Amino acid sequence: QVQLVESGGGLVQAGGSLRLSCAASGWILSSYRMGWFRQAPGKEREFVASISQSGYNSGGNTYYADSVKGRFTISRDNAKNMVSLQMYSLNPEDTAVYYCAASRWSTSSYAFEAKKYDYWGQGTQVTVSS
Repeated sequence: QVQLVESGGGLVQAGGSLRLSCAASGWILSSYRMGWFRQAPGKEREFVASISQSGYNSGGNTYYADSVKGRFTISRDNAKNMVSLQMYSLNPEDTAVYYCAASRWSTSSYAFEAKKYDYWGQGTQVTVSS
């Protein structure tokens, strides 16, 4: 059974940092594009970051939403079958439920589209206080 389980969310003050992790079970994560999305109350789910399948540029091409570029870093550890999102300089606008997702698609333009992701985790809450 394919599963994605996120962890690492929590409450942090503005300017702080958090590291989210996503563990995969039942399949090999390295063969999938991995993404992080988030959804704030009353808002649509939005793209945060993505990393391509391993083997593309030795570890994956990365993409970021403009709102997080320079503050967030997505990475993957194929040995542990995990993907992480390191978040720095958090602000209240980053408050949301963060979801890990996996996509079979290698097309780079699909990296930003939630509908192109096949598997989703249950989400982890990130709350940034001002």
